[in-house]
This record gives sequence, structure tokens and C-alpha cells, in this order.
Amino acid sequence: MPDSLQAILFDLDGTLLDINMNEFLPHYFQALAARVAHLMPPDPFMQRLRQATQVMVANDGRDTNAAVFAQAFYPVGDYTRQDIEALLADFYAHDFPKLRRYARHDPHARPVVQAALDKGYDVVIATNPLFPATAVQQRIAWAGVADLPYRWISTFENSRAAKPNLLYYEQILDMLDCPAENSMMVGDEDMDMVAAHLGCRTFLVPGPRTDLAPSTPQPDYRGTLADLYALLQD
Repeated sequence: MPDSLQAILFDLDGTLLDINMNEFLPHYFQALAARVAHLMPPDPFMQRLRQATQVMVANDGRDTNAAVFAQAFYPVGDYTRQDIEALLADFYAHDFPKLRRYARHDPHARPVVQAALDKGYDVVIATNPLFPATAVQQRIAWAGVADLPYRWISTFENSRAAKPNLLYYEQILDMLDCPAENSMMVGDEDMDMVAAHLGCRTFLVPGPRTDLAPSTPQPDYRGTLADLYALLQD
């Protein structure tokens, strides 16, 4: 690893956590719609959710993702924010944990994060901040890396942009006081590798959702988490 490296940003889904989001997300949305089905039919609820999520993805930094989402989402039909938030809290407490069946533990996840910490790097969980903190923390636990001392964990409560917006990465690097060229983004998707446009080093962990755009710079490194672990040992 270059001597100048200061921070490593790890994507979560498809990187530290072995999960196929193309499989996971339909089950997630189905369970979420079922939780509010006694208030409104799934189709209009899901349409409202998708529209608000698109607004959140387009956040330009004016407010947190959570606030931008709320402004676009509530009220839902005849129901207030308080009505829906109570149901969402119950969903994340009781239904979301059941979705763990669609995720698989990667035995290399913990060793590679621990190796980065042992090297003295600032380590960030740079997951796309479209989920509340409880959903992020649960998925970090599914990956077996929940108890490690991260400098930052992206959630929709603490972030003001989302991938692939470069502002998302700029905000993290500013918080770390880390020049882009002294950081490395580790992930499996184009939305991770675009960090190279800022000057970040990148490590691609190829997976089912890997599809790099022609405009995205080629990764500095590519391989498995085991390969990254070996690189960190050099």
C-alpha cells in the first residue's frame, strides 16, 4: 500500500456483506409494503416510496438524506408522518432482521477490516446512505464487523448526498480531513468506483452488480477481500 494512504472506505452490500441486492430488495419492499397494508394498498405506497427515494438520491447537500426523504414522502395518503414512522420503527425492529436469510457472511470481511485498522487507517463504512441507521447497523452485524472502531458509518440520518454523487465522497473526505489521493474506496459497483474521479484510489471487488461505465476510470486494484487482505500485509 502507498505510504500516503490515510483512509479506506468500505462499501457494505456486495463487498463486506455477501448479499445480492437484486434478490434482497424485492423481499425488502414486499415486507415493508405488508407492514403498512392495513393503511394503504401496496402499489400506491411503493410508488410514493420510490418517488421519495429518487428525490433523496438527487440530494444536492441542502439537508440530510433523511430530511429530504421526509419532505418528499410525508404525508402518505391520509396518514401523517407520526402514523407511518411508528410502523417503520416496528418494521425495522421485527421484520427487517428476518431478511438476514438473503445475506451470507463472508469470512474475509472481518480480517480485512481489522487489518486496515491495525495499519492505523481511518476506516469508514461507506454504504449508500439510503437506509436508516438501524438497517445499516443490522447489515454490518450480518457481515460480522459491527463491533469495530470506525471513523464514520454512512446512514441517511448523517449524510447529505448519496452514491454515485461525488458530493457524497467529498463530504466523507472533508470530515476525515483526508485528501482524496490519500484514500481508497473498496466496492463492487460503478457507484463505488466513481470515487476515482476525485483522485481516490479504488479497489474493485467484482460481483453480480459490477458494471462499470465507460467514463469510470479503471480501478487501481481488483480482486477478492482476501486479495485486499494480502495487499494490506505488504
